[in-house]
Amino acid sequence: MNKPLYTLLVIDSLHQIARDKGTLPEHQGRICVPVFPVETPVIANGMPVRLVANAVSAGFPSPAGDDLEDEIDPISWVVRHPSSTFWWRVEGDCLWDAGIRDGDIIAVDRAGKRRVGRAVLAVVEGAVTAKMLRKRDGRYFLSPANGKESFPDIELTEDSEIWGVIAGVVRRYDLE
Repeated sequence: MNKPLYTLLVIDSLHQIARDKGTLPEHQGRICVPVFPVETPVIANGMPVRLVANAVSAGFPSPAGDDLEDEIDPISWVVRHPSSTFWWRVEGDCLWDAGIRDGDIIAVDRAGKRRVGRAVLAVVEGAVTAKMLRKRDGRYFLSPANGKESFPDIELTEDSEIWGVIAGVVRRYDLE
């Protein structure tokens, strides 16, 4: 029997934990991202990708890295409703504390539940924006998640439209 694989960073689940506990989980003074079991294979360029089930050392290299396990498809893991999910490139850092950076690609699920505390993509006064959905004094707002910069809250009006809930993030690093 194969051990389940685990992966990091599902925006919805991270915010669920933060909402339930009132803070992001921490360990030794660092913000931690929860891990979640993954059950589908990763397909890259039409080929399954083998993943290591053990934790990877960010310090001294581990010689146990040859213990390969199941395959995983991260796109199908993020996209739970293919017919209602679309992708959008992020510009700006107003969701930095939610783990979403300038240049990231977000999966937006139109079928996702629009709940307070979730990251959403919305149209306000003709402009598309990604922010956290908040409620204050009976009114709904789009709020940034960046404690280092000052971005204003945006009150939702009857003309505002939430296009969907951010279901996941794809980030690509330089290799050259």
